[in-house]
Amino acid sequence: MNNRVVITGMGIWSCLGTDILSVKEALYNGKSGIGLCPERLEYGYRSGLSGIVPLPVITKDMLSRHIRVGMPEHTQFAYMAARQAFNQAGMDSDYLEKNEVGCIFGSDSSAKAVIETYKTMENEHDTAMLGYGMVFQSMNSTVTMNLSTIFHLKGVNFTVSAACASGSHSIGFGYMMIKQGLQDIVLCGGAQETNYYSMSSFDALGVFSVRHDEPQKASRPFDKDRDGLVPSGGAASVVLESYEHAKKRGAKILAEVSGYGFSGNGADISKPSDEGSVMAMSRALKDADLQPDNIDYINAHATSTPQGDMYEAIAIDRLFSKSHAIVSSTKSMTGHECWMAGVSETVYSVIMMQNNFVAPNINLENRDEYSEKINLTSKTVDTEVNVVLSNSFGFGGTNSALVFKKI
Repeated sequence: MNNRVVITGMGIWSCLGTDILSVKEALYNGKSGIGLCPERLEYGYRSGLSGIVPLPVITKDMLSRHIRVGMPEHTQFAYMAARQAFNQAGMDSDYLEKNEVGCIFGSDSSAKAVIETYKTMENEHDTAMLGYGMVFQSMNSTVTMNLSTIFHLKGVNFTVSAACASGSHSIGFGYMMIKQGLQDIVLCGGAQETNYYSMSSFDALGVFSVRHDEPQKASRPFDKDRDGLVPSGGAASVVLESYEHAKKRGAKILAEVSGYGFSGNGADISKPSDEGSVMAMSRALKDADLQPDNIDYINAHATSTPQGDMYEAIAIDRLFSKSHAIVSSTKSMTGHECWMAGVSETVYSVIMMQNNFVAPNINLENRDEYSEKINLTSKTVDTEVNVVLSNSFGFGGTNSALVFKKI
């Protein structure tokens, strides 16, 4: 089978906003969601910068306490994003109960629950003190196990653990399952916790910006004066559906997922590769039956690190040097949303597609020698956006690229 795959619902809980409309306004106006978190510095971080993501208020009217105690921070984010996506897709609780819907999320850690479990055991030496919910909070699959239970999802149910490409791969897997006729509908997403426990090991690598005096100018993809990335998080989700199934039930189609490409660098665990990036993008284009000049906008993975931005710029130049594609990294506004980034950037890209603009790569004051060769924009561009390529690359050399088309 070769089913067409479309997006019929989207949800977002990020530092740019906690609904589609507020996020659209932030993207269009180039508004940063980054701030300074003193508690990180007090805890011993080198960098106190982070995307500022509000904690959702989930009441007993929404979910019982029995369910809430098994939900860590990023699962709470994911629940709010999933509610929005299902609502936009026109799928209420009755529909979800009566139809088979799958759930695939990208998530690669649940740090706070693991650390709190360790602290409790060190102090109390009694597993009874851990309580009922900690096991469900601490598993990497916490998001999919919780969402599938809450929304009564009876289809495919698993978590993709692939570093900062996790979210993108979740959409890729959902796309392949629907394309092959194995599922009609799959909720795909990504979720990343933002508490100060979650990023200490990354801070130890010295990869975070320390531009504490100007937090909103700290994330500077492709700028030669960048000094590192800014960690961020939240959750995003999309409802993927076969085109025929969506049309049959009268759903509004937001965009089509027309290509998925992937690759592994097969080299250094933390060093990116232009070869791997080119392979993933090329496969996505081939899968979508498109040429580089068909792409209107590239949402770059670019995280604001010296090597990562350099290799991606080289890869984009290799494939798109003669094309008209505009390039920007929304991480200039959000920071690096890690496990959720591939899905949040899908949402950002579809918002731009629907509203005919390209969001700016803010803080791009002095391009480095590699980014000078690609069509970067530091300002919002009002233009028709019909086809988008979105990149996600992660530690361990995992690469993912997605192509979306306007219908």
